[in-house]
This record gives sequence, C-alpha cells and structure tokens, in this order.
Amino acid sequence: MAARGGLRSMTALGALAHRAAVQVGVPASSAAAAAAVASSRAMAPAAVAAATRAVASCPPASRVMMHQHMSRGGTTSAAAAAAGAGHLAWRAFSRAAASAAAVAPRAPRALLLQSPPVVRSAAMTAARAAYSSAAAAAPAAALAHPLVFGGAAAERAVGWWLVGGCAWVYSMVVLGGLTRLTRSGLSMTDWKFNWEQPPLSAEDWTREFAKYKQSPEFRKTNVSMTVEEYKFIYWMEYSHRMWGRCLGFYFVLPLTYFVARGYVTGALARRLGLFFTLGATQGMIGWWMVKSGLVENAENPTEVPRVSPYRLATHLTGAFTIYTLMLWTTFSVMFPAPPVVEHAVEYSGAMQSVGAKVVAAVRKLRGVVLPLSGLVAVTAASGAYVAGMDAGRAYNTFPLMGGRIFPEEYWAQWEQKGWRNFFENTAAVQFNHRVLALTTLGAVSYTWFKHSGNARLPLASRAVLNTMMLVTCAQVALGISALLYHVPVSLGALHQANALTLFTAVVGLVHTLRVPGPAFALAGVGAMGAAGAGAVAAAARVAGGGSG
Repeated sequence: MAARGGLRSMTALGALAHRAAVQVGVPASSAAAAAAVASSRAMAPAAVAAATRAVASCPPASRVMMHQHMSRGGTTSAAAAAAGAGHLAWRAFSRAAASAAAVAPRAPRALLLQSPPVVRSAAMTAARAAYSSAAAAAPAAALAHPLVFGGAAAERAVGWWLVGGCAWVYSMVVLGGLTRLTRSGLSMTDWKFNWEQPPLSAEDWTREFAKYKQSPEFRKTNVSMTVEEYKFIYWMEYSHRMWGRCLGFYFVLPLTYFVARGYVTGALARRLGLFFTLGATQGMIGWWMVKSGLVENAENPTEVPRVSPYRLATHLTGAFTIYTLMLWTTFSVMFPAPPVVEHAVEYSGAMQSVGAKVVAAVRKLRGVVLPLSGLVAVTAASGAYVAGMDAGRAYNTFPLMGGRIFPEEYWAQWEQKGWRNFFENTAAVQFNHRVLALTTLGAVSYTWFKHSGNARLPLASRAVLNTMMLVTCAQVALGISALLYHVPVSLGALHQANALTLFTAVVGLVHTLRVPGPAFALAGVGAMGAAGAGAVAAAARVAGGGSG
C-alpha cells in the first residue's frame, strides 16, 4: 500500500513539475514526462475527465506546448492526466514559488536564469511545499469532482460571488432580528410570493393601515398607533421581505454568466439548486410564522399577540441552515485543498511517523469540534424559543433567576402542557438557554485550552480556533448584557448577529480540519526518501531547464 501511495505521489508531483514547466515555458524533462505517462494509466477515468477540464482552463499557447511535450513522452492523453494530477498541487506550487521569489528576489521565470544550485534549491523548495498537496490530489475524490471549472481565476470569481451571497444571508438574519425586536413582524397582514407593491399614496397607507387595525396586535397593544407610527413598522417588515427577494436576483444574474462561461460543475449546480429551493421555502415559512401571530391565542385570549415560538424557531433554523451550507460551499470553492496536506510535509520534514502525528492531531480535534458544533446549533435553536416567548424580558438578573439558581416556576406548566412546558414556559425556556450557553462556553474554552497551542495543527485551524474562543466569550457577554438591560434593540440585534458569527467560526474550523481519505495516509510523506526524492529531483530538473 505504501509503495502504491508513493507511486501515485511521484506521479502527481511529476505532473506538477510538467505543469510548472509549461507555465514558465520550459520543456518537460523525460522523468516528468514518464511520470505523467504512468499517471494516464493509473488514474481513474473520472480523474482523467477532470484533468481534461483542467487542460481546457490553460491558455491556448500552453495547451499547444503541453500537447507537444507530452507527445514526445509517448502519449497525448497523458497531458490530461498530467494537468489533472497537478490541478490542486499547482496552487501550493504557486504559493511556494512566490515565497522563493521573495528570497531570490525575482519571479520563477527569472529564477531559471540564475546559477544551477540556486535554481535547483528554489525548485526543490517549491516542489516540497507542493508535495503533500500532490500526494493527496492524485487519488483524491475531490479531484474527480471539482466544484468550479476554468482554473484559479474562475474559482476566485465564483468564490467571491458566494462570499457576497453569504454576507447577504447574514444581513437577512440581522434584519429579521431587528424586525422582531422592533415588533414590526405583524405589520403586513397578507403575503405574495412575487413582488409586493408598497403603499405610496395617502390612500394606499389608509387602506393598509385599516387592514392592520383588524389584527389582534393592534387591538391589544397598539390601539393608539397613528399612521405615521405604523409606517415605521411596515417599512421594517417590507424591507425584510424584499431584501430576501433581491437575494434571488443576486444569485440568478451572475449564475447565468458563470454557466455561460462553463465555470459551474454539476456538483456546484446541485448545491446552488438546493440553496435556491431552500431560500424560496424560507419565504413561505416566514409567512407561515407571521400568520400564527395574526390570530387570537385560543388558550390565552388576553396574551400579547406574538408568533408561534415553534414556527419562529423553524424560520430561524432554516436561515442558519442555508447560511451554513452556503458557507461550507464557499470555503470549498476558495480553499479546495485541506490545510493539513501541506502542513503535514512542512512540519514532518518527510518523516512518516511525525507526519502521521500531524494527521492524528487534526483528526482528534475534528472529533471534538463536530459534537461541539452540534452543541452550538442546539444553543442557537434554544435562543429562538427565548425570542419567540420574549423570555429575555423576564428574570433580568444573572446568574440567579428570581433569587434562585433553579427558578421556582420551571415546572409551573408541566401538568397543563406536558413536554410543551420546556418550550412555552418562560422560566424553563430562559433557564435552558442559560445552561446551554454556559455549557457551550465551557466546552469551547476547554477545546481552546487543549488544542490552541498544538503546533501539529495547521496554522489556519489554530487561528480559527482562537477566533471561535473570542466570539464565544463575546456572545456570552452580549447575552448577559441584553438580559440585564431588558433586551434593548441594539444589544438584542448584536446578540443574534454574533450568534451567526460564531456559526461562521465553527464552520470555518471544521472546514480547516478536513483530512484526505485513506489513500493519502501520508504514504507520500513516508516515501520521500525513495520515490519522493526522485520526484523532487525531477521537479528540480524541470525548473532548471530540463537538464539531466
């Protein structure tokens, strides 16, 4: 198995060397060509198909050179395999070459003009930094199923488009929180799936206000409201709805361009279709939620009108789900290679036992963070019930509730409502959220204390872990402050927005902790002394002008 891994690693690195030579206009050496030929026989047909797409992303002149050079090696189909195997590794090579240029200090093309020892040293540095990426890229399923066609430029374009989509969804959640906190969510008493024309004339406002006067909220809490006061809550709700509809246009228009350019893969298209479907469904769930607040509460007719906490939790959970899926896809487009792949080689110094410890450290932290992310999700969901019950405006002391650690009213509605007591009893809802929040703080603190100083973890993972610790502390502080000040709009909105920021950190951390499949297993790292050394030498010869 180790020998097979070493062969694939050498093949992938040989392909990387070939692609590097093509980019800088240097003929491929016979060693690199031979490795690429072997790659065409070893790689799965799906990987070759992906490689063909990678070849198509190269400039026309480079494709001609690649075809000519690989023909000399005995096959033309190997060009596709070569480009495919080096597709992910090329990104690492570019970063390493830039670092070498900073020391040199000239670009890789200029390095070729320097003395052979310097050239060989720089090329080996670049190849070694790319080695682990190449070792994982050759057999990885991700290579056979890329999310974006068209190379690095296409990945950047699609990636930043998705970043904008994530920011838009983030703002949607914040605007929804402001709508709830300003008690504006029940101001519009009807809903249309398409565009909704707002009232513009005095007659339009009179007609819209007359419909609102029929709602329980007006009759019980806003009976003295004027038309001018009504306009504020109407525009809050209207802005929230229309901002969501505009998000659909933001997705469709650039997507049309990307599809026309051939950037979008089938895998990405399926994800985008899911996002669009979930977004449309989210709008309908929002109206389903609002409708629950437009009718009298049969169990308690005197209660202040509010939406169902169950429906509000469903709506908020849906928004967090869409955001999480979009964020993961965005990270996958912009950072396709797991950080552990490159970090394993840099940290281990080509020693298999040390490299295995690096991967083990990543797997260990991942095993902790996955259930931790579930705890964060449950805590956020419990916060939706606090919002739905307006529970934050009761028991405005901390850490005690009504002078006690465990509130006396916790079981007050158990006999009447059974399990619903935990979701409809203000004391129970707030106590549960407090416990979950403090448990999350403790779990994140423990994880940070145990793993943040571990040098075996990639730098990206440690940086995001530090960020998650800071955001968690800020979230608890915001929650306590909002409680003590009876949930002012500013603190309530910040608390909800920071919850989504914490989700961002958690998703980012999990993404940095991806580990290549068993095919990687650091066989390439362990094979550095034999096949690996030959591959690095081949890369050096290519960068040196094909000598040897």
